[in-house]
Amino acid sequence: MPADTDQVVAALRASLLDNQRLREGNRRLRDDCAEPVAIVAMSCRYPGGVRTPEDLWELLLKERDAVSPFPTDRGWDVEGGFDADPDAPGTFYVREGGFLHDATGFDPGFFGISPREALAMDPQQRLLLEASWEAVERAGIDPTTLRGSRTGVYTGVIYGEYASRLDRVPDEVEGFLGTGSIPSVASGRIAYTLGLEGPAVTLDTACSSSLVAVHLACQGLRSGDTTLALAGGVTVMSTPGLYVGFSRQRGLAPDGRSKSFSSAADGAGFGEGLGLLLLERLSDARRAGHPVLAVIRGSAVNQDGASNGLTAPNGPAQQRVIGQALTRAGLTPSEVDMVEAHGTGTVLGDPIEAQALLATYGQDRPADRPLRLGSLKSNLSHTQAAAGVGGVIKSVLALRHGVMPRTLHIDRPSTGVDWTEGAVSLLTEAATWPETGRPRRAGVSSFGASGTNAHVILEQAPALPTAAPDKPVDPPVAPGPVPVAVPWILSARTPDALRAQAAALHERVVAEPGLSAVDVGHSLAVGRSRFAERAVVVGADRDELLAGVAALSRGAGAAGLVSGGGRLPGRSVLVFPGHGSQWVGMAAELLGESEVFAERMAECGRALGPYVDWSLTEALGSERLLARVDVVQPVLWAVMVSLAEVWRSFGVVPDAVVGHSQGEIAAACVAGGLSLDDGARVVALRSRAVGELAGRGGMASVPLPVDVVRERIAPWAGRLSVAAVNGPSSTVVSGDADPVAALVEELLEEGVWASRIEVDYASHSSHVAQIRERLLSDLDGITPLPGAVPYYSSVTGGLLETEALDAGYWYRNLRQTVEFEQATRSLLAAGHRVFVEVGPQPALMYGIEDTAADAGAPETLVLDTLRRGAGGLRRFQTALAEAHVRGLRVDWERLFEGTGARQVDLPTYAFQRRRYWLDALPAGRDPVAAGQSAVDHPLLGAEVELPDDAGTLFTGRISPATHPWFTDHAVAGAVIVPGAALVELAAHVGRRLGCALVEELTLAAPLLLPGDAADDHAVHLRVRVGAEDPTGRRPVEFHSRPEAAPGAEAPPWTRHATGTVAPQGPSADGNGTAAGPVGAWPPPDAVPLDVDELYGLLEARGVAYG
Repeated sequence: MPADTDQVVAALRASLLDNQRLREGNRRLRDDCAEPVAIVAMSCRYPGGVRTPEDLWELLLKERDAVSPFPTDRGWDVEGGFDADPDAPGTFYVREGGFLHDATGFDPGFFGISPREALAMDPQQRLLLEASWEAVERAGIDPTTLRGSRTGVYTGVIYGEYASRLDRVPDEVEGFLGTGSIPSVASGRIAYTLGLEGPAVTLDTACSSSLVAVHLACQGLRSGDTTLALAGGVTVMSTPGLYVGFSRQRGLAPDGRSKSFSSAADGAGFGEGLGLLLLERLSDARRAGHPVLAVIRGSAVNQDGASNGLTAPNGPAQQRVIGQALTRAGLTPSEVDMVEAHGTGTVLGDPIEAQALLATYGQDRPADRPLRLGSLKSNLSHTQAAAGVGGVIKSVLALRHGVMPRTLHIDRPSTGVDWTEGAVSLLTEAATWPETGRPRRAGVSSFGASGTNAHVILEQAPALPTAAPDKPVDPPVAPGPVPVAVPWILSARTPDALRAQAAALHERVVAEPGLSAVDVGHSLAVGRSRFAERAVVVGADRDELLAGVAALSRGAGAAGLVSGGGRLPGRSVLVFPGHGSQWVGMAAELLGESEVFAERMAECGRALGPYVDWSLTEALGSERLLARVDVVQPVLWAVMVSLAEVWRSFGVVPDAVVGHSQGEIAAACVAGGLSLDDGARVVALRSRAVGELAGRGGMASVPLPVDVVRERIAPWAGRLSVAAVNGPSSTVVSGDADPVAALVEELLEEGVWASRIEVDYASHSSHVAQIRERLLSDLDGITPLPGAVPYYSSVTGGLLETEALDAGYWYRNLRQTVEFEQATRSLLAAGHRVFVEVGPQPALMYGIEDTAADAGAPETLVLDTLRRGAGGLRRFQTALAEAHVRGLRVDWERLFEGTGARQVDLPTYAFQRRRYWLDALPAGRDPVAAGQSAVDHPLLGAEVELPDDAGTLFTGRISPATHPWFTDHAVAGAVIVPGAALVELAAHVGRRLGCALVEELTLAAPLLLPGDAADDHAVHLRVRVGAEDPTGRRPVEFHSRPEAAPGAEAPPWTRHATGTVAPQGPSADGNGTAAGPVGAWPPPDAVPLDVDELYGLLEARGVAYG
């Protein structure tokens, strides 16, 4: 074949390959665009006290009507605004609607928002923040793990009148009104707070907003713009303006109820709500193990265009949007069983929508399987920007439960609809979902007054896919061995929230007997964030765990309950004790309960094999063997090395290690300075050599400072020596047996609680010199390695490079004084504040605590691992809990590996809400209108000049309702105006009178605020500034008294502070100008502090800063 022909053939082959790759790429693109989107979680707030999807389902099953009277805590003039005449200007002819009566509540501290900013935030933003957190938690995802992810936020918001409705707002919130009111910030604030980096979109298509948001979120997921998406909408009405406008149009149902598709329909009932979905591509959700509540098969959005009126529904447009959604879902109309309609109850809109449904879903379907039609608005009223997503949530619940809820208020179907034109049947009674042999499906419609229509098609969550020969699917993990004890891990921002979290968990688990302890523990471990206030309940069964959780909810203690607050600064240390921490049976339980421990013990046993003639596992339970020094020390070494491995397996990796005497060998192995084989050689041959010293010496523990001990042993010079210095008042003496006994007897007679150590040899004394050559010879050839973890030596008392751990070092380790106190001080000086003693029982805790206190580091935490008689996994879990509640990072998920534990739905975070609502300035409180001077201060209302040059009086009214940030300064449960506020007030009033310097201020009595932010109990404040003296100074006094009820006798005034304000003198530079900055802030040597820890510590002392 000619060469040019070969080239043509090669080119054709390459072209065919390129075409094949292109077709494969196009196929993948089509698959991605058509892939179902999983709804992995839902959260909501709707009328009728609905706070969760479960609440909504209960409302639907009980066929409750959630319409209620207008809210009374938003400053609406409900009585004055009502007029039965629909033509009366500025009024409304309804008294009821679907309201979120707790929409004024918020927990700003949880989100790191100041009370002032919270007051300026539109409650719609606040609700979205809470619901976003809840939705992510309900998916079993720790919300903090989404930081930096391509998670999108799509929110529908209609209203933005929260701040603009007021003529005057408090000065202190003006700076926050912009971000608090701008609709775009509704989605942006969620992204900012959670650290999400996908698209953040706020949209307004009127009542279809939330369903359009869902549609856009699905597009973002399928295109790859996002990996997860929060989508939904919110409505909170800050004014009754909507009711005024619709009253003029006669568009309101007089009783506030939407009678969807009923012959009794007489207008829309309007209300409020919030709904959010967490969405993910189905394949991604399956891969991540996230719950799949239902899937979105298809969706579409269109516009009415030039219809018969700007706000009039367009039937043909509705038919088109339904058809587009079906096409994208790849379904025919007859494959959809139910539609959650827009159905507002208007005389015009309902018939148009019904005819569109009859013309689409009502055609080509069996007469005995009509489309079932319902509307959530009959229960809640029209929740506007939250309506479409509310229909999705209702439909998902119906798909999951196999029940189609009843639509309320239908006495008989609307006579404005020819129901014979198609197979559509109203849900005038609840119905069981028919069995069709295929997945259940539902459509959801939402239409906006602006003409934007949306339709979404939902499908029952699919079963796990069946494995294909070329694409095996991992089966669900079969239940494995259940841990002997299970931890339930809780945390919160504040102690009150932690107790509330415990109460909610207790209520849920008691209500659902089928919840297993392991599933609950696993879900808490992997699906919740960790906050400063922490608790862990360790228990063997549900009853024990529930008892601990109940005690936590009451603020009481219980067996297995470990709690604590605050994060400790500084790094962690693993501490390895020496001889004396052993007990018969130590860690034997753990051998059968921890695979990690058993495997490491087996490795240690193999490493010891060449040097010993006994079994490591047998020795653990043998009193006879453990009585031998050549057995007990290698056993302790193996136990400590293996316990350290268990700590590591749970994510607790030390920042440093230190050992005491023979404990240094284990520390060296854990630090990486000795191989396991060399560590076994050192401990086995060292302990065998010590056996040569048996029968000639003794050791004693003396609770006295080392200097005092040296004086006491001076009479026995050469026969007694200081063996170890464990702490400021903890010393060990070693030497000949008789002097040791005599010293102990003398001290006991003096009331000093000295005690003999149960050994018959004298480590760390001159006796050890007798075995020097043997040790150096036996250990010759060990190979010290560069350590991976800093190693602190109790031979030198400081940091040591592990390459120095040769035979000579290990001789000095046995011969010289154990400088454990000095090593502890070196660790403290390096910033280490968490000491974990890794041994069978605590031996060094008290010495470390005393040293830390003496070194000025009383906040140091000292933990132990196992304890005498408690050598199993339950005790180890308790040790982990003690570390966790004080801020150490613990990988709790490790505990549930291989158990078959599954994610279960548990209560979301227990927000601690207080009232935050900008109230209008009450009539009559305008000081200028009253002939007084405005003061421009958030705590003062007016300024009055007193007659006869007697000074000036400043007046104000303070309450938790008008100044809610004061509730974040509580002492012993009482809200107190901070002393700093009085200083600032003195400076402010003084400045107005030319005396800006507060020379003196003496506090006489605290200024308490009554009640809380939910009411308007107030105090009246008076600040009197007297006439100036010859030097220009003026006296200042603060008084207050509680506001009396109308007609009641006013209580007496209380004086809170007195002081002096003076003219501002020359500054430090001597020329009267303001002094410049004294240096950079923060100073170079400043140490950052964790404010979560600070707040927790203060609250434990009775001072709550919110």
